[in-house]
Amino acid sequence: MRKVLLFVVLCPILAALGWLYFRPRELPNYGPSYREYAYVTNGKSNTVTVIDLRTFQSAKTIKVGSEPTGLAANSKRNEVYVANTGSSNISIIDAEQNAVVATIGVHARPYFIDVSSDGQRAYVANSGSSNVSVIDLDRRILIGNVRVGASPGLARVSPDGGTVVVSNRGDGTISLIDARQLKVRGTIPDCPQAEDIAILPDSSKAFVACGGSAQVASIDLTRGMLLALLDVGQTPASLALKPDGGELMVCNFDSNSISIIETATNEVSGSYLIGTHPARAVVAADNTRLYVSNFASNTVAVYDIDLGKLIGSFGVGRHPDGLALSQNQNYLLIVDSESGDVTVMQRRTATKLEPTEYSLLTLIPVGVQPNNIVVKAFVLKKKTQ
Repeated sequence: MRKVLLFVVLCPILAALGWLYFRPRELPNYGPSYREYAYVTNGKSNTVTVIDLRTFQSAKTIKVGSEPTGLAANSKRNEVYVANTGSSNISIIDAEQNAVVATIGVHARPYFIDVSSDGQRAYVANSGSSNVSVIDLDRRILIGNVRVGASPGLARVSPDGGTVVVSNRGDGTISLIDARQLKVRGTIPDCPQAEDIAILPDSSKAFVACGGSAQVASIDLTRGMLLALLDVGQTPASLALKPDGGELMVCNFDSNSISIIETATNEVSGSYLIGTHPARAVVAADNTRLYVSNFASNTVAVYDIDLGKLIGSFGVGRHPDGLALSQNQNYLLIVDSESGDVTVMQRRTATKLEPTEYSLLTLIPVGVQPNNIVVKAFVLKKKTQ
């Protein structure tokens, strides 16, 4: 009799606990006009996969140019731009229609594209022709090409729109372009295999990863001069700046570590093992978390910036590369370049039953050799009759 009573008492409790552990992940309740998409470039499929972040399902596959790599979303209009390396052009995607509405030819082998904060211009570093193409996004035309150093990999425009910083991988220099006059106003030497670029929110400084010297260059953009060469780990491949601009995180690909740079003082505050071949990183909007894709260990590391330590990692697909956070910061999307999919992790409040901060929400197949991702969120405007 006691066993029967015990079973009667425990059964509802166990059922409740089981529901807590295995409960379905509830998706946010969005309004009917809200749209949020992730765009993924598929380098060997010549396509862009559109993922609907309201449902976490593939919404569309868009045909673009050959070997798409770079991606940028316009903050002022509902457009996304794709740099097609193989066909040397830029595809403009209307995010409301999720269709290519224009194609603009640039020069040889563009890899990345950046958009000014006012949404009016785009800058494209052409690695095969050693120049930067400038595009008027209002008129959707090429308005000029600026000669820079050899094999430029990236051209990034400062938040104030005044300077375009260009990393010239071929000759180890950094070009500073006056964005208003469209001419080079200065060249910084001694940055072999110049790679990624980060610019402070106040446009006062730029930092450039020098992959061949295990250093990061700090540049005063007001005076156009080198301030310091900061020693980090081997092959600094990518940079992630905290939204408040106070610290810069460096992914040291061949040292399996990250380095933290204090941007105000130009000092490296420390380096920490993070995983095998860290490729890229993204910082949460509240400045507390750093997420790093470890290319060779098929994991993403979670680093607590306030505590200054690695707090966990989780497995993803093969050869994780680009990362992005959803608008509400509750979902982390990881591009798995070899397995051809996007891993979606859901952040939640840890509990005793679920002590980890993340759980796998879904795995979304995309194209062949995906390499980059960007998120665009917007509210549809009412059309006038």
